[in-house]
Amino acid sequence: MKKNILLLILSLLTVGIISVRGQKPKPFVIPEIKEWCGALGDFTITDNTRIIDASEGAWVQAKALQEDWQELLGQKLTRAQGKPQAGDIVLKIVPKKKANPESYTISIGDKVELTAPTATGLYWATRTLLQMAERPNGQCSMVNGQRSTVSLPKGIINDYPDFEVRGFMIDCGRKYIPISYLQELVKIMAYYKMNTLQVHLNDNGFCKYYDNDWQKTYAAFRLECETYPGLTARDGYYTKQEFRRLQQQGLSCGVEIIPEIDAPAHSLAFTHYRPELGSKRFGVDHLDITNPQTIPFLDSLWREYLVDEGEGLVFIGPRVHIGTDEYNNSDPAVVEQFRLLADHLIKFVESYGKQACLWGSLTHAQGTTPVKSDNVIMSLWYNGYAKPDSMLNLGYKGISIPDGLTYIVPNAGYYFDYLNIRHLYNHWTPNQVGNHGPTFPYDDHRIMGGMFAVWNDICGNGISVKDIHHRVYPALQTLSAKFWTGRDVSVPFNEFDSLRLTLSEAPGVNELGKLPDTPITVATVQPNQELFCKDKDFDIVEAGYNYSVSFHLKAVKESKGTILFSSPNATFYLADPVTGRLGYERDGYLYSFDFAPYPGEEVDITIEGDNRETRLYVNGNLAERKNGRTYWTDGKKRVTTVETLVFPLQSTGNFRSTITQLVVRKL
Repeated sequence: MKKNILLLILSLLTVGIISVRGQKPKPFVIPEIKEWCGALGDFTITDNTRIIDASEGAWVQAKALQEDWQELLGQKLTRAQGKPQAGDIVLKIVPKKKANPESYTISIGDKVELTAPTATGLYWATRTLLQMAERPNGQCSMVNGQRSTVSLPKGIINDYPDFEVRGFMIDCGRKYIPISYLQELVKIMAYYKMNTLQVHLNDNGFCKYYDNDWQKTYAAFRLECETYPGLTARDGYYTKQEFRRLQQQGLSCGVEIIPEIDAPAHSLAFTHYRPELGSKRFGVDHLDITNPQTIPFLDSLWREYLVDEGEGLVFIGPRVHIGTDEYNNSDPAVVEQFRLLADHLIKFVESYGKQACLWGSLTHAQGTTPVKSDNVIMSLWYNGYAKPDSMLNLGYKGISIPDGLTYIVPNAGYYFDYLNIRHLYNHWTPNQVGNHGPTFPYDDHRIMGGMFAVWNDICGNGISVKDIHHRVYPALQTLSAKFWTGRDVSVPFNEFDSLRLTLSEAPGVNELGKLPDTPITVATVQPNQELFCKDKDFDIVEAGYNYSVSFHLKAVKESKGTILFSSPNATFYLADPVTGRLGYERDGYLYSFDFAPYPGEEVDITIEGDNRETRLYVNGNLAERKNGRTYWTDGKKRVTTVETLVFPLQSTGNFRSTITQLVVRKL
């Protein structure tokens, strides 16, 4: 490959297209481009630039590029077919034997040519082009707040991933994660060429937080279930159609959704529904795998999602995850039953055409009962549960997801609240499984790639989806680089950490609630209006951390439940539904400030929020900070609640007070 690039450079030098002196440096994108040959000059994209799908099958990627370009950059480019001309952006799929299916080439000269052997590779090429067009890479001119031209550096890109699996696992069992967020997450992952999203669909809390009473302990199964009516969680679940559409969305942009149903541990949702299946020896979060009813129960559950019942499969992708982690191993006879169950589930899902994935646990559950390993993928998370070298020698393919490096457990006091992205960027690649190894050869294809995870262990502690995203996003950007470019990242971490903040989450996505640099002001806020505050190319639906929202309030008596501001994710009350005081609600949690204005009183109110607390100021004085109450304590360890707020600004409620001088600013 490098020989081909060298010959290409020599050829271009000969005809004078590039010169070593004055060639453009490698553009900053995430993940980092593997091979870049810079040239002289820039290619300018104007409203007259056409997007040409020059081969059969490229129209989907051309359409996606057109829509995302307009969403991200404000330019509406024409999509067409026909013979490419100078000034066009040309997309084509050119199949090549033995080519990496996710590889692509971008040539920027008198036209921009995106070429790949597959549709997925071509889609990744469009993501690179979009990131290059964002500042600080693409130089833009503006007319009336909109980009009129975008200039890209001329040169040639040859790019491909080092690892096949580049993923993230999200625990939706212990905390309901709305399908709307998962849809946004897929877009973000695709923008950074992360290609695998594992959705952990069932789990439960720890009984010690519930007076050591399993009946009180939180548990949930998040899928619509007709085989076992009443199993589905009442506080949030995905319909079959919603989950199909999520997987279809992922397939359209290179992201595979791997659904996980975890058993026989982490199974309290099942034993709440069928108490007779709970283990009396190990705790009822364990299925009793000696009970002859257990395997038929699991078979029937899985069958509902693996069989087409006329509306299409529910699990439509090629792989599913069968769980099988952390079952008690104190009884050797039960260990053999556990291994038998794992082997059964692998073969059961394979009988429906799926490749099985499972958590590594077979060192912990060491025994003589064989468990199928051929064409089976193991999540290597803790070496004490599954020795990576032993597992790979047995024939398993491995995904590196070491708990001591890549586990986020929000506000729990163990593992990571935020991943140590500096260490991961500078020192880790997926071939190192665990904090202290073992480290396999970098090109050992038994290690398919890597993932990181969010485990929402502390059920009911107030963590919001926004808080989860605030932890996920920097990790996702960083590990995107390490899963694609791996050991060859060349941008120093401090520079990477600064430049990553200049990129969007994805076209049309602003889950972080990023604010413009200039404060947004509204002279008078009217009741029952759509705010949609605009500043240049920002549509502000909510203010993300770190923010200040201030306004002048001339109060009248308001009914309990009077809303001042709302968005799909949160509500800010002038009079909350319980106390009638200022307050806010998100993710099913209601927080009240100890302040209510008197009727006729005029006050200046300021709310400030970051990822740790929410603060109320009255007439410039700090009145209260919401930064956590004790959720649980054993006298030694204390777990606190989370009382953060990403401030809602999409619309106003039906209030009677007078609200003026609204100012929204970044802190």
